Amino acid sequence: MKSNRLNYFIIILLVMILGILSRKVTIIPLFIGDVLYAVLTYFGFRFLIIKSEKSTSLLFSLLFCFGIEFLQLVQIEWLIAIRKTTLGHYILGQGFLWLDLLCYVIGTLLAFLIDWKFIKTQNSNS
Repeated sequence: MKSNRLNYFIIILLVMILGILSRKVTIIPLFIGDVLYAVLTYFGFRFLIIKSEKSTSLLFSLLFCFGIEFLQLVQIEWLIAIRKTTLGHYILGQGFLWLDLLCYVIGTLLAFLIDWKFIKTQNSNS
């Protein structure tokens, strides 16, 4: 399991870098960042709950992403202040968009398929 956890950690780092680059390079469409956010969330859950089914990470990732998106409808002063920071903006976003929900579904399914097809889960205990 430790090698799987390391694999997931490396994927997380790579997706984080790609996600930040997607916001800095103007030729990359903004929706790519939202897709990568969902990919990052999926692999983050795989890293944290590695012994669970991959479908569990898929569900948790979708719930997390959708929760963050709907949280953007909440306009509380302290939450707005957090969103104005760089890290808060990356994690919590700025405003609700229906298109983001589609991007999260695409990103989560893409990550799930990559995980299912290319990352073999070891059955030994960690």
